[in-house]
Amino acid sequence: MTMKLRAPGWYRAVLYVGLGVLFSLALITVARLGYGLDPVVDGRSWLLVSLLAVPLFFLGGLGAFDTWFHWAAGRPTRPDDHSQHGATSWRSYFAINTDHKVIGIQYVVTSFSFMFIGGAVAMLMRAELAQPGSQLVDGQTFNGLFSVHAALLIFLFIIPVFAGLANYVLPLMIGAPDMAFPRLNALSYWMLPVAGVMMLASFLVGPFASGWTAYAPLSTTQPVGQMFFTIGVQFAGASSIATALNFLVTIITMRAPGMSFFRMPLLVWANFSTSLLVVIATPFIAASQFFVLLDYALGFNFFQAGANGDVLMYQHVFWFYSHPAVYIMMLPGFGIVSEIIAVKSRKPIFGYRMMAFSLLAIVVLGFTVWAHHMFTSGMQDWIRIPMMVTTAIIAVPTGIKIFSWLATLWRGVLHVDTPMLFALGFLTMFTLGGISGVALAMLPFVIHVSDSYFIVAHLHYVLFGGSLFTVYAGVYYWFPKMTGRMYDETLGRLHFWVTFVAFNITFAPMHIVGVQGMPRRVSDYAEQFANWNLIISLASFVLGLSTLVFVYNMVSSWVGGPRAPANPWRALTLEWQVSSPPPIFNFDAVPTVVGGPYEYGVPGAVHGVFKDGGAEVAPPKPTTPSVAQ
Repeated sequence: MTMKLRAPGWYRAVLYVGLGVLFSLALITVARLGYGLDPVVDGRSWLLVSLLAVPLFFLGGLGAFDTWFHWAAGRPTRPDDHSQHGATSWRSYFAINTDHKVIGIQYVVTSFSFMFIGGAVAMLMRAELAQPGSQLVDGQTFNGLFSVHAALLIFLFIIPVFAGLANYVLPLMIGAPDMAFPRLNALSYWMLPVAGVMMLASFLVGPFASGWTAYAPLSTTQPVGQMFFTIGVQFAGASSIATALNFLVTIITMRAPGMSFFRMPLLVWANFSTSLLVVIATPFIAASQFFVLLDYALGFNFFQAGANGDVLMYQHVFWFYSHPAVYIMMLPGFGIVSEIIAVKSRKPIFGYRMMAFSLLAIVVLGFTVWAHHMFTSGMQDWIRIPMMVTTAIIAVPTGIKIFSWLATLWRGVLHVDTPMLFALGFLTMFTLGGISGVALAMLPFVIHVSDSYFIVAHLHYVLFGGSLFTVYAGVYYWFPKMTGRMYDETLGRLHFWVTFVAFNITFAPMHIVGVQGMPRRVSDYAEQFANWNLIISLASFVLGLSTLVFVYNMVSSWVGGPRAPANPWRALTLEWQVSSPPPIFNFDAVPTVVGGPYEYGVPGAVHGVFKDGGAEVAPPKPTTPSVAQ
């Protein structure tokens, strides 16, 4: 038992959590004694310090910092025995692991777990809203429900699930043996469940109820559960920044010989652009939440108007991150759809270079439109018109991508299986969300529908019909590579059609009730909206049940699905030129890139070759599986 407590792992992590609690108590006691405060032990202060310290102690006990602490202590360098690299059993996924493929699966499974919790919270909200009046929860609890729902699905699902898919696929796509910083990669993952557990634990002390935007000064006067969100976001943000830096260094420095920037698959371009957004923008949301923490815990007055604070400053700082965050939640999905449409239509991507440049254009323009979330906030009138114009302009690079995808599909040899269905579903739903977004750029209209259910509809058409459809498409597409198994195609198609139909019945009517004046974020509403809300709630329950089809398909196929060939989709990119799942360090021979990634229809086209004993050999010819096609 003593050895278990000394070795990194869950036993030591539990011990270190206890030490973190004691450390927080000692720090608070010493500080309050030094300042002569009474009482010496203050429970609220102890809790706030514990929220910062205990997660760090937990990560230390788990082993996330062992190698760095060993080096910092000046001890002799230890040879890397790769004992933390690769999966030997299911237990490998519950420990610190430096293999990007293991980390990718950890990210995806953890993110989906938080999605199911956030979805269950949404079902409870829709049960409350099925009829006017109070059914299940009071107003403050309802506020906590929609706050936790949004925070989980944004910070703990959409953003990290894309990081998980890219973690698995991106090094393989560029011919790298791993990510540039494997230990930082492991740490960035383990900060994620810490943030999620912290947000869920807010229910134990009164959930944060200021929405995922946590607008001040409301967030500075909420119960202490608000601090669970404020500090949890810091860990989620640190995770995102660490992952983004890792992606940038990996893409810039570890590409295979011959892979120039314009031979990179568009998924790599998408994650390169996303990582730039994350590194530049995420510190701003960290700053906004530190301001709230200082206001709440130490009595600062950043946002107290009576003490010369500036309430609007919070919104400017918050949205300077949170509008680019919309593209952090979209650009990786654009890359996934580009991969799938090219392969499933057997055509080169139309306008490849323009697609890459449009991603970079979105990065630049994404920082010029933040104040369109503040048109009714009382900010200066003169800034409205420029923000309206830039909001309309940013639709241009997105429109280029829609046009390129449609041109790629035109006269292609389409194979409409489950990944392609979700890609096509994304095209239709995201386009509809984009149209309502252009409408919301117009000042007279957005003033009318601001804080109404029209905003809820637009948000979900973009993030559910857009982002989540691409996540589903990517999971189905790379499932054979990640697991070595084929999924059940019939269940996949059933999942798509139930999701597609239920999604539209759920969210399309919200446009109607929103234009008619139904406010969002309310637990009760006028009788005139009752019929539509009942339809929305019933459809949302079907939408929630559709995820059970997905879970069953994934779990049963992973356990006992047919064995997957190395390249079931006959794709050209490098990840499909190795076994399924790939070797522990990805490639048994060094890949050399000799052509573009999307030269479908070109006789004899090859994206990469592999050096074997000095001689170059082409990858094995792909085979078409007899199942799941």
